[in-house]
Amino acid sequence: MRSNDSAGDRPTIMITNDDGIDAPGLQALVRVLVSTNRFKVLVCAPDSEKSAVSHSITWRHAVSVKRVDIGGATAFAVSGTPADCTSLGISKALFPSVPDLVISGINMGSNCGYDIVYSGTVAGAREAFFNGVPSLSLSYHWVRGASTIRDFTLAAEACLPIIYAILAEIKNKTYPMTCFLNIDLPTNVVNHKVNLRLAGGCITHSFLNIDVPISIVDHKGYKLTKQGKSFNKMGWRQVTSDTQGGKMLSTMTMETNSITSTDVDLPTISGESLLFKRAVSFFLSGCLFVFGFCWRPYILKVRRAHVDDNDTDFRCLQKGYITVTALGALSDAASDCQAYLKEWLPGVAPRFSSSAL
Repeated sequence: MRSNDSAGDRPTIMITNDDGIDAPGLQALVRVLVSTNRFKVLVCAPDSEKSAVSHSITWRHAVSVKRVDIGGATAFAVSGTPADCTSLGISKALFPSVPDLVISGINMGSNCGYDIVYSGTVAGAREAFFNGVPSLSLSYHWVRGASTIRDFTLAAEACLPIIYAILAEIKNKTYPMTCFLNIDLPTNVVNHKVNLRLAGGCITHSFLNIDVPISIVDHKGYKLTKQGKSFNKMGWRQVTSDTQGGKMLSTMTMETNSITSTDVDLPTISGESLLFKRAVSFFLSGCLFVFGFCWRPYILKVRRAHVDDNDTDFRCLQKGYITVTALGALSDAASDCQAYLKEWLPGVAPRFSSSAL
């Protein structure tokens, strides 16, 4: 798309997330988009952490909205969920027009497999899709000890080509409205830089960071994948206070050598109430451990409970690809189960009346 000096001629991109409006991923994405001088950038994001709230919405009470200062963008912090933020942002109640594209992210932690169901980041994009607005969700596979805050800028730059391509398709009215895109960026995104020129001139950045492995022979970049079945295996542990173990976040990981000792004995319970917090299971030197969730950036590298095929999102992310997964609102489980249920359902009432159990 050609550069324009008039803001009215620029496509409008609205940004939301689930890590909160002050999160480094959102801030980096806004800076990169603004610095290209090619987009009108709007921000409508939660005023605080809303990770793992899935597609929940605020129904019984009002949400508060506060104008915040983010350079080059028109930005508002909202007390609601990511889905609330998207819904409000595209409603024309807050902004005067509907954005051309909604981007949710960049999340600190990948969103692949079944984790997509829990993700507030993905929900931010899904809400736009529900309402006929093109959207994508962006997540960076953060690993403590390997990742830095600067990686969010590199991740945002790596996504510029696909953002440009989507907007070009939208302008030509050829973009498919039957899906939205979930994009995950690998941990090693910092190592892979490549110059890229677009039609109409060179982007203001000296390079766009497209995922290319350290070995140039083994070239990798965007890869179309399907949603896998991997997820973070979680259990529960008993705690003595609500603050013990900290907050549960997304699928961000850390090195296991950063583990601190913790008391795993059951606490003494006072009164009638019991407190439990989620815990993850992980492997260290071949042994299984259980550890409670704790505040970012101390979430542990967790055991994946399912091994996916080679063309699935998390498997390809592990191989160093930027994974691009098309998602929709409807489950494909119906097609898999339809034949069985077609035979099974007519017999439900007769079996019940005859007390088959």
